[in-house]
Amino acid sequence: MSPASGVVVVGSLNADLTITTDRLPSAGETVAGHDFAIRPGGKGANQAVAAVRLGSALSLVGAVGDDVHGNMLVQAADRDGIDTDSIVRIAGTSTGVAVIEVDANGENSIVVFPGANGRLAPHHVEQEAERIAAAAVVCLCLESPLETVIAATRLGHKAGAIVMLNLSPFKEVPAEVLADADLLLVNEHEAAQLLGSTDPTLDWEATARGFTARGVRDVVVTLGARGSMVIQGGPEDLPVLTPIPAAPTSVVDTTGCGDAFTGAVADSLARGEGLVAAARRAAVVASMAAATEGAQDSYPTLSEVNAHV
Repeated sequence: MSPASGVVVVGSLNADLTITTDRLPSAGETVAGHDFAIRPGGKGANQAVAAVRLGSALSLVGAVGDDVHGNMLVQAADRDGIDTDSIVRIAGTSTGVAVIEVDANGENSIVVFPGANGRLAPHHVEQEAERIAAAAVVCLCLESPLETVIAATRLGHKAGAIVMLNLSPFKEVPAEVLADADLLLVNEHEAAQLLGSTDPTLDWEATARGFTARGVRDVVVTLGARGSMVIQGGPEDLPVLTPIPAAPTSVVDTTGCGDAFTGAVADSLARGEGLVAAARRAAVVASMAAATEGAQDSYPTLSEVNAHV
């Protein structure tokens, strides 16, 4: 048997409907927009594009509707060199849509309609068991139904792949999912929700113990402009904490930066790099993404990253 290689992403595909404006509206308020664009997005597709542009061989397991947005998303993935054979078309269902507002500081507000993403079922994942078994890394997020994430996590773990779980958008997951995940990626808010804490950054040792108590040894907590913290299980279950600084950038649009980070980590781990090195490289990729409008449109290629560092 040939060694496992490449990345399989099980996740969402959305059409991103993006409006730029001077500031985000308050509740009940209407503000004027300056620009509007429809771009390919969705956490799963974003992470896949970020990884494939860095050189990973990549397959995307997901679902779209039989509509114009679905056509656009599959065509966009094809253009990037993603294997789209495992993207299913679901008749009578709209493709997922994200309505995104971006203000003058690059901050955003997002509302997601899952559409076909909510119809990606465990049997769709099980049909791709051979593809998953051949992967070095299986990358998951929570824009797919929980039972589908559970099935993918189980398959990836059984196959011996590195199972990466991005707990976004946050929801409670069964203990078995956390136990089968080799790496958890969360932002500080998701970490607080999982651990039941107010601010996980106040005591990183306690935060690390909280993750260990939930069966997770290796975690990356992203902190936006403050970088990230890599938490790894050490000897005698003593955590090893490695802060990763954010790479300098001029922020234009933060949409999809977390997905750029996640996809870059997946690519590095598939290449056999260590987690700390993967997080350092991912910080550069995320910073480059923040400097350009859009999600996938902003993700750099491997040559662009190499030229930047």
